[in-house]
Amino acid sequence: MSVFSIFTLLGGLAFFIYGMNQMSGSLKMIAGEKMEFYINKLTKNRILGLLLGCVITVATQSSSAVTVMLVGLVNSGLMSLSNTVGIIMGSNIGTTITAWLMSLIGVSGENVVVKMLKPESFSPLLAFLGIILIMLSKMPKKKEVGNSLVGFAILMYGMLLMSGSVAPLADSPAFASLLTFFKNPFLGVLTGMVVTAVIQSSAASVGMLQALSLTGGITYGIAIPIIMGQNIGTCATALLSSIGVNRNAKRVSVIHLSFNLIGTTFFMILFYGLHAILKFPFIDSSINPVGIAVCHSIFNIGTTLLLLPFSKLLVRLAEKVVTGEPQAQIAFLDERLFKTPSVAVAKCEAFTAEMAEIAGASVIKAIENYFNHDQKRGEEIRESEAQVDTYEDRLGTYLIKLSASNVSFNDNLKIAKMLHSIGNLERISDHALELVKSAEEIRDKKLQVSEQAGAELKTLASAVTEIITLTVQAYEKTDPELARKIEPLEQVIDLLVNKCRESHIARLQTGLCTLERGFVLSDTLTCYERISDHCSNIAVAVLEAEEAAFRPHDYLRQVKSENNPEYTRLFRDYRAKYLPDAAEAAE
Repeated sequence: MSVFSIFTLLGGLAFFIYGMNQMSGSLKMIAGEKMEFYINKLTKNRILGLLLGCVITVATQSSSAVTVMLVGLVNSGLMSLSNTVGIIMGSNIGTTITAWLMSLIGVSGENVVVKMLKPESFSPLLAFLGIILIMLSKMPKKKEVGNSLVGFAILMYGMLLMSGSVAPLADSPAFASLLTFFKNPFLGVLTGMVVTAVIQSSAASVGMLQALSLTGGITYGIAIPIIMGQNIGTCATALLSSIGVNRNAKRVSVIHLSFNLIGTTFFMILFYGLHAILKFPFIDSSINPVGIAVCHSIFNIGTTLLLLPFSKLLVRLAEKVVTGEPQAQIAFLDERLFKTPSVAVAKCEAFTAEMAEIAGASVIKAIENYFNHDQKRGEEIRESEAQVDTYEDRLGTYLIKLSASNVSFNDNLKIAKMLHSIGNLERISDHALELVKSAEEIRDKKLQVSEQAGAELKTLASAVTEIITLTVQAYEKTDPELARKIEPLEQVIDLLVNKCRESHIARLQTGLCTLERGFVLSDTLTCYERISDHCSNIAVAVLEAEEAAFRPHDYLRQVKSENNPEYTRLFRDYRAKYLPDAAEAAE
């Protein structure tokens, strides 16, 4: 084997890993939007969790990414430790699919169908189709399909380069003598473990083994321990990701490691114990890529069947290894979720929806408190305002970092919606607190609001209550129909605020109101007006995310246009509801 063959081997490995990452990243983009939904729905049942782990790993082509995602979810407090066991086991089964795909490298025959199964036959075609989709398609998902096809073609080309570079080893006495060292099963396990840990990919190490098997020098006795070691080595990524996380998150990586260690120990004892008795005739036979895929599948599926009934014991073992109670202080959102951006986006959406609920509830409580002051309720609103401030700070920082990762087009729209909304939600919460302060000022100074002013404020408060309720619902559901109702109502609230101000000036001129009362009233009207303005901004963000139109001012001009019958109808309905006199005059 010449130095040029070594260069080709290294290049083939580089192509293989790059193609694997490219395909994995694109598949995560395609499957990611539904991934988080199924994780939340199915993980409570260990059988469904196992199937889910298998499907996710097949979809993302990365068991390591799945395990790192689980570490991040548990560290963020978004998933319980026991719910991760089924997914971890399923991911070990799902990763065997990659070995089966790579086993096509060993297909041989002159039949047309068999020839089409050879990577050198179908890989160029897949690459061409992928490039067509990337260049001509306008839909982001189709572009990602194209990227995954190109990634798979590069992966298979890397396999071809590796297999071609090691072909001269078939006649090399040095290589044959080197392989005698690997007849020691413990050395084989260690080699598989170390190589996989170094390159951070069990699929790549399996692919290298399959390429080497084409030399004819790799036997079942050599390959089986290496395959078992590769499954232990793949735990390295999860172990590295567990640095700096809470105890429960560390236990996820311990479960992953103990699952593979126990499986390897059991099957090593079983296999070599039976071999000592039965003397397997195939152990010294040459193995091919398909044989490696078979052994890989038998080991991973067998380990899962062996340990699935003992899922709870794996959790207890992890708790024994990582002792202590889970820390009360947990990460708000974990950056390890960046490896699965769609899951991170979905979790951010859940937190932002919770933020919207808190801000909306604060406004409604503040309005009730304004007319019927209660000290306890005022303290609750203060606590909620501090909580919303924390949400804005942490979500804003996290979303900016997340947007720099490899997110899909749809996820990018969702991030933009959240970044536009969290600031508005925080300001809504601030104005709720200002209403509390106004109520306290009225109480402390024993200010009396006139009957007319009280009636006008209650009408305005009803409209603000409706707009904040609509906004929270529209945001949580990303509902464009609800969002389109907000701008007409905001315009009516502006009219109500102007009417209250004009009435106040009239009362001042007739001596029915004082300047001191007027200052408090002015602050109250400003809060209501600003709350409705921020609701309008959130509605625009919802519509942008739904319609992929980054032109809020164009949108506002459109919805306010006299030629827009929907806007005109809604505006008239709200005006008739809250300003019946003005509606009659307009008619």
